[in-house]
This record gives sequence, C-alpha cells and structure tokens, in this order.
Amino acid sequence: MASRTELSDFLSGVERRAFKQAVFAVRDEEVALDIVQDSMLKLAERYGGKPVAELPMLFQRILQNTIRDYYRRQKVRFRWTTLLSTLSQDHGAEGFDALETLENEDTSSLGVGPAERVQTFQLIEIIEKELAHLPPRQREAFLLRYWEDLDVAEAAAVMGCSQGSVKTHCSRAAHALATALRTKGIEL
Repeated sequence: MASRTELSDFLSGVERRAFKQAVFAVRDEEVALDIVQDSMLKLAERYGGKPVAELPMLFQRILQNTIRDYYRRQKVRFRWTTLLSTLSQDHGAEGFDALETLENEDTSSLGVGPAERVQTFQLIEIIEKELAHLPPRQREAFLLRYWEDLDVAEAAAVMGCSQGSVKTHCSRAAHALATALRTKGIEL
C-alpha cells in the first residue's frame, strides 16, 4: 500500500510528463492542466491505497481516459456552439502556442556547451511540432512507449487495444517522424 508520502512523490515525479502528454493531446495548456489535475485527484481518491508499483499504469490509464472524456464533451459542446454561432456574429479567439515547451531542468551537469544545448532544444521543438501532426492513436502509443517508457503490454493496457496495435501505431509514428525530420535535413 502506498503511503501519503509515496503517493505525493509519485505525483510530483509524473506531473511534468503528464502535462506535456495532455498538451500534445488537447493542444491547450489550460485544459491540459485541468486534465492532469483531474487525473491526479482521481488517482489519489480512488487508488491511493494501491501498491506503489501499480501507480504508473493506473495513472496513465486515468490520464488517457480523462483526455478521451474531454474530447467527448467537446464533441457535444462543439455541436451546440456551431448551431448557436450561426445565430450570432463570430468575434474570433485569441491565438496561442499550445506546444510551448516547459522550462527544462538545469542541464549544466551534462557537460555540454551552450551551442549543443541550443541545438538540442531546437531539435526537441521540431520533434514536438511533428508529434502534434501525428494521428492521436499513433501519438498516444509513441508517447507511452518512448516517453513514458512503458513496455508493449503496459501501453496496450493503457490504450485499451491489442499489443499488435501498439506496435503498429509506434512503427507508423516513428516512420512518420523520421520522414518529417529527414525532409527538414535532420538525420538521427
């Protein structure tokens, strides 16, 4: 059973990655913060007494379900706002950069110079933009496998699909990202 301290440590360790995952999925930082907060609350309220080893899988499943719930609600809201917007004049919305990266932790201990750090951050920014262009299931599988470092079985459990589907989505995502990077002149 997870103690309050262990649960707190787990949630503080996963919050940045979960936020980025939610931002990639919904493309809105404020909504992503709400999704992550809701997911953390659900985990703490419903599964806080589970063993620490089970928390990562449970949290990922809750996070993905909360993202899906957001899209379901948006679909209904969009239907009504589309109908109502034909009755009133459109005032437009202020734009934002949803993929703006979080401030990264200090990397001075890595022994790389400023030029290498800038190059690395630019590459990360390009990859994040290309991730946004992937279909949602490919992006989800790719992030779960390579960002969250889940194995195929764990990613399949989180996504609610077969292991073969996870492998297919990851392969297609990796090929799409590699092709996009090659067209920009980047070879990894």
